[in-house]
Amino acid sequence: MKKSLLLVGVFTLSGMAQSLKTQQLIVVTTPNWAASSGVLQRYEKSNHAWHKVGKRIEVHVGRNGLGWGVGLHTTPKSAKIIKKEGDGKAPAGIFALKQAFGYFDFNTHYPYRVYKPTDHCVDDVNSRLYNKIVDSTKVKVDYKSKEHMRFAKNYYKYGIVVNHNHIDEAGAIKGAGSCIFIHIKPTPTAGCTVMTESQMKTLIEWLDAKKHPLLVQGVATEVPKLLETLK
Repeated sequence: MKKSLLLVGVFTLSGMAQSLKTQQLIVVTTPNWAASSGVLQRYEKSNHAWHKVGKRIEVHVGRNGLGWGVGLHTTPKSAKIIKKEGDGKAPAGIFALKQAFGYFDFNTHYPYRVYKPTDHCVDDVNSRLYNKIVDSTKVKVDYKSKEHMRFAKNYYKYGIVVNHNHIDEAGAIKGAGSCIFIHIKPTPTAGCTVMTESQMKTLIEWLDAKKHPLLVQGVATEVPKLLETLK
């Protein structure tokens, strides 16, 4: 992997990270906007500095690379590549994480939900439930398109919900992208970030809700700038 994809082992962040009480970061870096693969490095805060946790791993993102998403960051005014529904791009930016999830119970201290085949993530932009995960047996179904949160393949056997475009909350921007997760391969994806099952389990086991983890994801030229905004 190119040296430009690597971040320094220790760096200092404050500002936004402090206001959010963030003590864990997942940093995903790709070489360019069109690349569908990159590297992931975990960081944890100790002694007022961020230190690498574990080895960096190779991951895959959207089949068409990255596009600026809707998160905690401010999208540059000069941005030309914006994440849209169905564009095959994973979101770039800074994002909070919601619960982890899977097909079976999992021994973790991080919030975790076991999903059923009737649980859907709605990606129909015309639905009032757009970008929400719902139990289809308990809502009025007004959508024609959705992601099954449990199905025959093991892709969602373990995963984490990325809080892109206010998933599961009011105010999702129609057409700005929905149902973004970190989960198990295959590759490429429609917009999620994926890794092996063992890597996914390690990530979930490491997460600590009390440390308010964030995902920082972007191209090699933008990740340092995103990290800089956390100072």
